[in-house]
Amino acid sequence: MRTTYMPSASKVERKWYVVDASGKTLGRLASEVAKVLSGKNKPTYTQFLDMGDNVIVVNAEKIVVTGKKLDQKLYTHHTGYIGGLKQTTLKRMLETKPEAVITHAVKGMLPKNTLGRSMMRKLHVYAGPDHKHEAQKPEVLEIKA
Repeated sequence: MRTTYMPSASKVERKWYVVDASGKTLGRLASEVAKVLSGKNKPTYTQFLDMGDNVIVVNAEKIVVTGKKLDQKLYTHHTGYIGGLKQTTLKRMLETKPEAVITHAVKGMLPKNTLGRSMMRKLHVYAGPDHKHEAQKPEVLEIKA
């Protein structure tokens, strides 16, 4: 009788990928990055293990959205105090914290548990074209926009 191959977390080979976000649509980019972070692009994908690779996203400030999302999309958080609900538009977020826009979009596409948090640790987002991970020799990951 044959047994099913079950990969273990210790045998996972992690690669480093760099993605240029300039001119890419936010949601399409985020879904592709989430696939790579979770390992769904590998033939050894296992649902309950973190099989994904490290992803570096550069040029986050040059992301593109369609429609009226720049003015109508709101990011909401609560300070914890009474009446402390804060809202920010996408346009303002791109001006102040462009890394947070991509991070928020990718985080929403990953599991909401410890496995998802370990996947998020492998995401590195930078507003400009420079990053500090040259020593890992990242491969360029082409994403169709």
